[in-house]
Amino acid sequence: MSRHHLAAAAAIAAALFLLSPPPCAADPDDERCLSRLHQSLSDPSGGLRNWTKASFSAPCDGFFSHLQGVTCNNGRVYKLALPGLSLGGAIPPELSNCTNLQSLDLSANALSGAIPPELAALLNLAVLNLSANALSGAIPRELASCAYLNVIDLHGNQLSGPIPDELGLLVRLSTFDVSYNRLSGPIPALLANRTGGGTAAVGAARFNASSFVGNKGLYGYPLPPMRTRGLSVLAIVGIGLGSGLLSLVLSFSAVCLWLRATDRTATTPGEEGKISQLMPDY
Repeated sequence: MSRHHLAAAAAIAAALFLLSPPPCAADPDDERCLSRLHQSLSDPSGGLRNWTKASFSAPCDGFFSHLQGVTCNNGRVYKLALPGLSLGGAIPPELSNCTNLQSLDLSANALSGAIPPELAALLNLAVLNLSANALSGAIPRELASCAYLNVIDLHGNQLSGPIPDELGLLVRLSTFDVSYNRLSGPIPALLANRTGGGTAAVGAARFNASSFVGNKGLYGYPLPPMRTRGLSVLAIVGIGLGSGLLSLVLSFSAVCLWLRATDRTATTPGEEGKISQLMPDY
């Protein structure tokens, strides 16, 4: 190859190098998010063995991820999927630093504690699956800020309190499951009835009963209405016996008072003499 050709090839290579986009630098928010998550979790099965400090500083290389369960998109954490790894601990509020996160799946683990309301900062979140854990406390109403949510799956936890009405405003929501928790109160109307158009019949359930079963305190369509707590058989029998006993005591008291009054009348001074005068002598 001539010197002319070599010079031309070198010039082309230099131009391509200058025009190529620079490698994506690690995002400090993603690093903070993942490192704090790792600190908050216990990993008895070793599923996160490649989650090291060195990896946190550069978790993504373009579309390639260096961490188990992490999917990257243009150098940012895009999906986080760690289901069924026997992970313990709590969900840290700092998870909200993964601001490009669109899917979060921590299902089928042993996580406890509350669902951080800070997750509302994940404005791109479309899938939230925290099912089959031991999470407790209330469902954060702040999740309604995640306008792109398509899936909320929280079944099989120990969540308590009411279902926030605000969640019914999530118009993209196509999957909603809070079954088998400890929730109470009425089911929000916007989750029980369709609010949009489409081919579905007007008044059809937006989410059926399987999304809400297993919560003894929940009531309202599509579950049965609130049941009034009637008196038990034992309570009715007790009330009957108590009423009968009270009537017997009152009757006995009345008889005693009447006998006492009669006795006093018969023994009034002077009356005995009058009676004896009326008796004939024998």
